[in-house]
Amino acid sequence: MITSEPSRRRFLAGAGAVGAAALMSGCVTSSPSGTSESGGAVTLQSNLSSPQAKAAMEQLTDAFNKRGGATAKLNTVASETFRTQLPTYLTSANPPDLLTWYPGSVAESYAKKDLLLDVSDIWTKPELAGYSDAQKKLCTSADGKKVFVPTSYYWWGVFYRKSNFAKWGVQEPKTWDEFLDLCDKLKSKGVAPIGLGAGGNTAWVASSWFDYLNIRINGAQYHRDLLAGKHRFDDPEIRKVFDRWDEALPFFDPNGKAIPFQDATTALLQGRTGMMLIGTFFADAAPKGELDDIDFFRFPVIDPKVPMAEEAPTDGYFASARTGREDEVKELMRYLASAEAQEIYLKGSSGTALPTHPDAKDSGTPLVKKGRELVESAAEVTQFFNRDSSDALQPSADNALTRYLAKPKEIGSILTTWQRDAQKIWSQ
Repeated sequence: MITSEPSRRRFLAGAGAVGAAALMSGCVTSSPSGTSESGGAVTLQSNLSSPQAKAAMEQLTDAFNKRGGATAKLNTVASETFRTQLPTYLTSANPPDLLTWYPGSVAESYAKKDLLLDVSDIWTKPELAGYSDAQKKLCTSADGKKVFVPTSYYWWGVFYRKSNFAKWGVQEPKTWDEFLDLCDKLKSKGVAPIGLGAGGNTAWVASSWFDYLNIRINGAQYHRDLLAGKHRFDDPEIRKVFDRWDEALPFFDPNGKAIPFQDATTALLQGRTGMMLIGTFFADAAPKGELDDIDFFRFPVIDPKVPMAEEAPTDGYFASARTGREDEVKELMRYLASAEAQEIYLKGSSGTALPTHPDAKDSGTPLVKKGRELVESAAEVTQFFNRDSSDALQPSADNALTRYLAKPKEIGSILTTWQRDAQKIWSQ
């Protein structure tokens, strides 16, 4: 569920713009009887597991606990484990009370199963009073309930090290042809031009290439409609996406299909690859002292007639409908929505995200300023493949794109299979 109307500027006005028991291991939730007891510490289940992000979440939880009133207990789970186990968390008899995740279509897919707590009442409180209509819509389920509190957003771009580009004598490209020329130059210098990081448990990173090629060729609305099942993955328009991807494929790091994005980040920082399409969350896996040497450019123009959309996902929290600590959960969510809480998190992490509270200050670095300008100037904003569709649809993309990267000449059968797999999800 992406808000393309009203414009992105209105969004930014408010954004500042292994068995069931094993699966739930480490999740401190509620009473031995299997039913949550009122009171007690709120269990906050977090997927923010990189060292900087985890440390920032610990600082945030400590700050909340020192205020008096409700208290929270942070439980951090490796991000990809969290992603896989989230449906189990939400359907367990003893779910975590509050969870980090995404608004829009992803939250809606859980809300329609009555798994999320209705928090409409806290949206009338001071902490959320200044949030924009676009943010409110993004956090509202199809039946009109507010089921999410957004706390930050970030952008995707093609990131590189400024010192390496200077050493190699190359510049940021603006068009697709310029991008391919840049790839040629880097390859001639013995550098793998494009890092990926779609191996291990981060196959989903490849979806960023599909997303961007599709929104650059067919436009953001077509992309959203496709992910909603209104178009087919074996349509001729999608073949055009892979025709363009074919042009760039020879420039991808041969190891990129086998390593996770964290290792691909290391390869980029060490100059073994030239650039990488990634979200700013990658910075949480990078030494903080190296961030001043990081820059990015927007994904290049392919068709000048297609409005320039950008991927700028929103993050935050939703609560289990089965919590027995509703009052305490809402108190914590109100705090997380505040400018104070968002600034604590940004200062403790890499600082490359942007707060959603209109009064919260971002890190103010040149990188963040440039990122904010990118999002503000976008004709439209998309979130990411699973966020514009559902967590259930992402595996179909992972399977299709992993097959494509391994055997690109089999794209016809790959897209046929993708459409069949996606249709099973849409028909559920």
